[in-house]
Amino acid sequence: MTDQIKIFCSKDWKDYELLDTGEGEKLERFGKYTFVRPYEDAAWKKTLPEKEWNKADGKFWSSKVGAKAGWKMSKAGFDKWEMDYKGIKFLASPTPFRHLGFFPEQAAHWDFIENMIKKGVEGKENSDGGRFTPEAGGKPKNSLSPRRPQFLNLFGYTGVASLFALRAGAEVTHLDASKQTLNWAKENQKLNSHLGLEKLPMRVIEDDAIKFLEREIKRGNKYDAIIMDPPKFGRGPKGEVWKIEDMLPKLLSAVQKVLSDKPLFVILTSYAIDSSSLSLGYALEDTMKKYQGNVEAGEFCVVEKSNGRFIPLANTAVWSV
Repeated sequence: MTDQIKIFCSKDWKDYELLDTGEGEKLERFGKYTFVRPYEDAAWKKTLPEKEWNKADGKFWSSKVGAKAGWKMSKAGFDKWEMDYKGIKFLASPTPFRHLGFFPEQAAHWDFIENMIKKGVEGKENSDGGRFTPEAGGKPKNSLSPRRPQFLNLFGYTGVASLFALRAGAEVTHLDASKQTLNWAKENQKLNSHLGLEKLPMRVIEDDAIKFLEREIKRGNKYDAIIMDPPKFGRGPKGEVWKIEDMLPKLLSAVQKVLSDKPLFVILTSYAIDSSSLSLGYALEDTMKKYQGNVEAGEFCVVEKSNGRFIPLANTAVWSV
């Protein structure tokens, strides 16, 4: 890994725009609605006039500014609505945690995931007789192609990344500790019936990430691609306490033990670590040291419509072949 920070950014959004930032806030468009959310790093003045900000359909107030934390909507009746990114549909809705059910900046990884899995499918078929086969419910092309690429989405949230992996030809294991979030992921899968994704193999599992990995190690199950976005703090379905500063080394050690002999990629993302993305890169590089591949570390960014700046929103590191 080099000491160069990479910018991970998709410029292909149509249903989402970062309209403006400034004075600790960001103004965004999610489909037909606009919202104001906290963005504490915005230590500059807003570009758009205040009247444009005041048109927002809703605003999330952070307890840090002294107001009652939570959403304040300009009108009642907000429920889930459809969003689309490159043909994959998913539901958006304001949540109690300021999010809207997905992270727009992660679209850069959705593209990467789909492209890498497609290349893995094609490459394996050409190099070793077709170990991976993308056909939905299809039979192996020969005795050497018993399965699809195995994709594991830890802390998978509402499953948008899982849908891109599914469309590319992977068999997906999607894990999260929240039953409500997993139900949302199932809704998103059904929403893509026009692509046949509801019939493709995606296991949706409610579990603690570490405990799940420990059982997978004992069972001897292996994965060709793994992504993880661990929270700063959380609790598992049985009250397990997660603190990223304590658990990240254990998580990466367990991930190493469930990787296949020739993995395609591993992605580590954090909204919780304030230090440089290089820290994530070094941790991932150490985890993958026995494999031939490269690590890129950098920041998730979104282009700000009002002035074209790249606005950083999270740290991430990617190992790939």
